Amino acid sequence: MTQRGGRAGARPGQKPGARRRREDEEPRVPAAPRVDLTAARARVRAVIEPVVAAAGYDLEDVAVARAGRRHVVRVLVDTDGGISLDDVAVVSREISAALDAAEESGGEVLAGEYQLEVGSPGIDRPLTLPRHWRRNRGRLVAVNGLTGRIVEAGDEGIVLDVDGKPRELRFDELGAGKVQIEFKRLDEADFGDDDEDDDEGEGGE
Repeated sequence: MTQRGGRAGARPGQKPGARRRREDEEPRVPAAPRVDLTAARARVRAVIEPVVAAAGYDLEDVAVARAGRRHVVRVLVDTDGGISLDDVAVVSREISAALDAAEESGGEVLAGEYQLEVGSPGIDRPLTLPRHWRRNRGRLVAVNGLTGRIVEAGDEGIVLDVDGKPRELRFDELGAGKVQIEFKRLDEADFGDDDEDDDEGEGGE
């Protein structure tokens, strides 16, 4: 007589699969709710853009991403003359209040918890709008295969100084510009110790 064995993992007197059912019944941490990130980004932008504009800033970008069981909302704002850390703190509170008010009024903006991060664009952000070029007047940029310094930025376009020669470019023919990082030449650097050396020389006797 041939004896057939049970499934692997089954104990004597235990039905196959019983252990697996008990493990499946253990409590699990619920997963973060599924959110259409593109739609969520549009909802967030619709809520906060009027708030940012009322505060006197331009809303440069909004990004929504998943981070574990919560979402991260990253907002970039800017204005002529730049934005300080104090300005960022103020507009961050106003954005947070606007999002809370939208949720409380019954309009779901983001499902579940989220973390808000507000900042200003870095120099690595592409120049794509007329205001971007205006705010970077005097900087060295690369665009359309050219590298030059922005000497003018008007309503129709910009003027680049390319090797000492002006080049006029209209906004409708400009690609995305990129600010170039410049390092001061050593002989032009100001180390702030020239005055101290002079003082020591005068009073050395």
